[in-house]
Amino acid sequence: MLDKSIPYYNVIMRRPSGIPIPSFELPHGYSIVSFREGQEEKWAEIEASVGEFETKEEALRYFHAEYMPFTDDLKERSLFVVNANREEAGTVTGWWNRTGMRRDPSIHWFAVKQDYQGLGLGKALVSECLKRLVQLEGNKDVFLHTQTWSYRAIGLYMKAGFRIEPSDTFAYYRNEYREAMPILRKYLKNI
Repeated sequence: MLDKSIPYYNVIMRRPSGIPIPSFELPHGYSIVSFREGQEEKWAEIEASVGEFETKEEALRYFHAEYMPFTDDLKERSLFVVNANREEAGTVTGWWNRTGMRRDPSIHWFAVKQDYQGLGLGKALVSECLKRLVQLEGNKDVFLHTQTWSYRAIGLYMKAGFRIEPSDTFAYYRNEYREAMPILRKYLKNI
C-alpha cells in the first residue's frame, strides 16, 4: 500500500550491472507465471488495490494504452505471482525506457495486494523480473522510478541490489533526491 500520509517526491533507483541477483523462495502453493491475454483485468485490479490508480478502470486504460501494443513483449516481461487457486496476488513488469538514444532496462508497476504482503512474494517477483531482464536486455544497469509513498518497496528494492540515485535519472522522470531523502531516512534503516 502506498503511504499517502507523507509528502510525495520522485525517487530514482539503479541496480548496477554485474552484481548477482538474489534468489528468494516463494511460500508453498505460490508460483510465478507470465502474462497471458486477459490478465490485464487482474493487473488493473492489483494496481488499483494498492493505490497506484484511483480506479481499476483508470489502470486498465493505462495498460491498454502503454502495454497492449506490445502483446508479445508482455508475455515475456509481465509477471504475476499466483496462489494455489491460480488467483493473482501480485505483479511486476520488466520493461524498458528510452533516455535519449539509450534503451534502459527498467522495472515498472510492481505491486502485491495488501492481503498477500509480508509473505515474501514481492522479493521473489522482483528477483524473477531481474533475471528476465538480464535474459532479454543483457547484463546492464536496471532503473526504476518510485516515490516516497512507496518507502516499503524501496527497502525491498535495496535488498535486490538497487541504490537510490543522488542525481542521475532515466527517461523523463524527475529525480527529487534532496527532497526525498529526509523522508526516507525517517522510515528506512541503513540509507
